[in-house]
Amino acid sequence: MQLPVLLHLPWRPPRLERGPIRLNARRLYILPTRSGLVFAMLLLGLLIGAINYGLSLAYLFTFWFAGLGVIGMLHTQRNLSGLTIRAKASPAVFAGEDARLLLEAENPAGPRRYRIGLAHPSGASRECDVPVGGKAELALVLTGCKRGWQPLGRFTLYSRHPLGLFRCWTVLELAGPDSAPHGVLIYPAPARDSLPLPAPDGADRQAKASQADGDDFTGLRGYQAGDPPRRIAWKAAARSQHLLTKQFNEPSVAPSGSRLRLDWSRTPENDTEARLSRLTRWALDAYAAGLAFELVLPSHSVNMGGGEAHLRHCLEALALYGQANGQA
Repeated sequence: MQLPVLLHLPWRPPRLERGPIRLNARRLYILPTRSGLVFAMLLLGLLIGAINYGLSLAYLFTFWFAGLGVIGMLHTQRNLSGLTIRAKASPAVFAGEDARLLLEAENPAGPRRYRIGLAHPSGASRECDVPVGGKAELALVLTGCKRGWQPLGRFTLYSRHPLGLFRCWTVLELAGPDSAPHGVLIYPAPARDSLPLPAPDGADRQAKASQADGDDFTGLRGYQAGDPPRRIAWKAAARSQHLLTKQFNEPSVAPSGSRLRLDWSRTPENDTEARLSRLTRWALDAYAAGLAFELVLPSHSVNMGGGEAHLRHCLEALALYGQANGQA
């Protein structure tokens, strides 16, 4: 039976559950796999041959293998029964990257559990074992995720251990710590081209004041088209009969008292997603340069700050911009 059919079986209505969830026989379903159906057909043929020809040895093998299949079915269900499933915090990624949705399977009692896996419409996890009294991490890899909160939705926890003749599974939909559907946060993809950071508020005013005082004056150079008239050295030009322009040092860091504002209205792009990508790039560049900054969006703002926690707060605001749970 294909996965989309299993995810929409009517036996248990879909509902959002908050973990941890302990699996029991009432939550588990089991059906033969393709190998199990072929095995059953072979047993049926063997039984017909035994009846037709009256072969005692054929009867022996028929019931022997049938009993082996029944025992395998019981062990397949037992492999999942008693497990405890809970959601784990999944690391945020940028749009376009592969996201890993994490779950935890705990085996508080009973024997070691073998080949436990997750299945989802977007893919499947690698099967793993759960030791006695231990835990195992199950990860679903989602590709091509878009910006925002990506809920996991309904998924299947399954096992085909030990013989692969039966598939036992349960369908779950977990909630996170805040009672929202369990999922992963996708940041906007940073803009590929790195434009200079916007000038901090007050930087131009302080630069003009320093130039007027002559504190940052470094020398003269030949006049070039577009140089502002206030920078032309008129006295030196009168002596040399050529226009000369004053040169000043460019400040390497924001002047004291300036505020680096990453403002939505100051991005060169017009498209919403392109603006979010530009702000994401600026936030990453400011963090890499060790600068404190604030983020200004049409819906809300993130106050001035610095460090990894502040960067993560800004990226979360950009990721959730325009979503119902992202507006402040």
